[in-house]
Amino acid sequence: MPELPEVETVRRGLSPAMEGAVIAQAQVNRPNLRWPFPENMAARLTGTRVLALRRRSKYLLADLDNGETLLVHLGMSGRMTVSGDPLGQFVHDHPAAQKHDHVVFDMTNGARITFNDPRRFGAMDLLDTATANQHKLLSVLGPEPLGNDFHEDYLVEAFKGRNTPVKSALLDQGIIAGLGNIYVCEVLFRSQVSPRQKAGQISASRVAGLVPVIRDVLTDAIKAGGSSLKDFRQADGNLGYFQHSFDVYGREGAPCKRDGCSGIIDRITQSGRSTFLCGKCQR
Repeated sequence: MPELPEVETVRRGLSPAMEGAVIAQAQVNRPNLRWPFPENMAARLTGTRVLALRRRSKYLLADLDNGETLLVHLGMSGRMTVSGDPLGQFVHDHPAAQKHDHVVFDMTNGARITFNDPRRFGAMDLLDTATANQHKLLSVLGPEPLGNDFHEDYLVEAFKGRNTPVKSALLDQGIIAGLGNIYVCEVLFRSQVSPRQKAGQISASRVAGLVPVIRDVLTDAIKAGGSSLKDFRQADGNLGYFQHSFDVYGREGAPCKRDGCSGIIDRITQSGRSTFLCGKCQR
């Protein structure tokens, strides 16, 4: 499942082709993805101008000049790719239509944005822009980890009294928006914090120390274009590269990368998900 860095990478890739451009034609090729498309979605999108392309947690949000906002979730296998961009940043020729091209936007600037999703766990919805933050998917989200509302004092307070493992607390979208399994494993390794520790039992100084590490891990991943483990592609169709920099994720049985540590990376299961850690230097 794409996490914050992957979705932000896609947003940055789509932005030159979509922001300020008009959707000359929207094509919807099936009635649903994870849930049904909004009624008359193609007609409601055709002719609208994209005023801004934003990200909230793992969702893309395209604000339109008709007062609506298109919400997009990539799901497990969804890709949004650009072809024919007049700015010369993407492949010029439009590729032949593929079986799982479920939604296609032809822009007036010559770009084509294609949403391809073989497993159909992705989703789209149309929201009223003025009240978009009240949508059931967005209203429950915590602060953005790269935003000003996420800081040391906030996280220390959020962790107080919590009896859940710190990994579960960091994955809680109501505490921090956009973090997923991969990057939480990497954050806890860099911080030398065991994912088994109860969030409410970690000292305030160590909890505060997680904040800059979270920012650094996410920033590094965005610079690398995200992580491509199976399906993820950037907007130009290329792979992300951060998976080559993983310290722990997917490295079960490999030696710990931390200088001076002789530990071996282990894999445990927490809440049905794989957790990777070094049991020797993460305490």
